[in-house]
Amino acid sequence: MPWIHRINRLYRMEKEGFYRILIPPSLFRRFRIDPVTLCDEQGEKAARFFCPQGDRTSLIEVKLPDNEDPIFSFQLTDAADLTQVEWDFLVVNDPAAPKFNTNVDEEGRDTLFGWASRNISEEVRAVEAGLYPGQIRKGLGITRELVFTLDFFCKILDVKSVRLEALFYHNAVTYEKHGFSYFSGYAQMKRIHELFQPGEKLHRKLDGSTPFRKPEFANTVRGRSWAIHDGVLMEIEDQVLEEGWVSPVMYRMVESPRSMVTFPNPIF
Repeated sequence: MPWIHRINRLYRMEKEGFYRILIPPSLFRRFRIDPVTLCDEQGEKAARFFCPQGDRTSLIEVKLPDNEDPIFSFQLTDAADLTQVEWDFLVVNDPAAPKFNTNVDEEGRDTLFGWASRNISEEVRAVEAGLYPGQIRKGLGITRELVFTLDFFCKILDVKSVRLEALFYHNAVTYEKHGFSYFSGYAQMKRIHELFQPGEKLHRKLDGSTPFRKPEFANTVRGRSWAIHDGVLMEIEDQVLEEGWVSPVMYRMVESPRSMVTFPNPIF
């Protein structure tokens, strides 16, 4: 039986005991959350677990009572391979940082991280503030810590690997730094790096025609990610990139992680 499905069959206290391992410890210290009761200083529950019996998915969320957005939201799902789990998504928000409504368009509809529709005015504010595509607030810099806690969780269960899809370009490069390799998308990522070099097709597209296409964006992960989000891949002819951006599928071996690097010495 797959592990998430098996854990979800346990009593509430037992399965929450497993899943609290996945909460990065720095969040308890930073936001003064009791790691035993999972309550804040006012005694309000700050961590929630969505893991109903019979389900193959678990969502772990840390949310402060006076904030509308969670500071940490992480979902795992059982994979078809019983020795693997799927990292579905990770959302991290700094509650002290300004919010940019890139997640809803002008008519209040969910943009689905900018893939269903876009809120250009809010995205312009976000890019100028130093955010990455898909963010509504700056993050907390806890990806490395989460990978460590996920490794520990996987070792307890004898899970051998973690699989995910990198929604944005910057996600893929970030995961490379943390020992992820590619199931698919490696050729795409390599080609993108090549074409952002001086004189190449993507580099020439960064002509300042939109706030997401500044010439200096060719040199950074964040800048490239915004340009790709703005559709620059669809405006060039290239056999490898003819479908535009396709989210790479990546994996990490828990005991022996091995990075496949497409952006050497990246500047974020």
